[in-house]
Amino acid sequence: MQQPAVEDRKLVEETLGGSPLAFQLLMERYQRRIFALARHYTRNAAEVEDLVQDTFLKAYTRLEQFQHQSSFYTWLYRIGVNTCLDFHKRRGRNPVQAVEDPELAAEASESSLGRQVASPSATLEAAEVAEITREVLEEMPEIFRTVIILREFEDLAYQDIADALGISIGTVESRLFRARARFKDKLLQKYPEFGQD
Repeated sequence: MQQPAVEDRKLVEETLGGSPLAFQLLMERYQRRIFALARHYTRNAAEVEDLVQDTFLKAYTRLEQFQHQSSFYTWLYRIGVNTCLDFHKRRGRNPVQAVEDPELAAEASESSLGRQVASPSATLEAAEVAEITREVLEEMPEIFRTVIILREFEDLAYQDIADALGISIGTVESRLFRARARFKDKLLQKYPEFGQD
């Protein structure tokens, strides 16, 4: 078993034993990734904060239900995805407002500053691609949007996606294949210039 999984298991046991510090350590370990997840579903900073807080609150209150069949992070991620989807269903709004994590993008640009300064046209081009991606994703059915976000933007393994969504790996593969095809079709319908070599 990998070291983080062993540490997570120990922290979960300590939390269930009454240690609030143990759960605080779990939160600190995964809050950045849950923030990144929430940012894929809304641009509103207050809503992102609420989604992250709700995710950790649900995880804390349901911790006794965690069976250790998957990693703690996969279990937490599933709660996060469901929290984001439920939030938007209650408000009747379209999920997936943003497809990039501005905090990670800022860090990436800061870390690359020493190596190379991006040209203004490259920055503008990246922003255009992000906006086009967001537009295309917004038009896709939810089951396809979510699987693309988890695989392409969150870089989760197929098994982790299956665990997070409560579906089989075969279903993940099928949805991802269909999602990529739909994404490409919609992209080329809206922006045929992307089909040119």
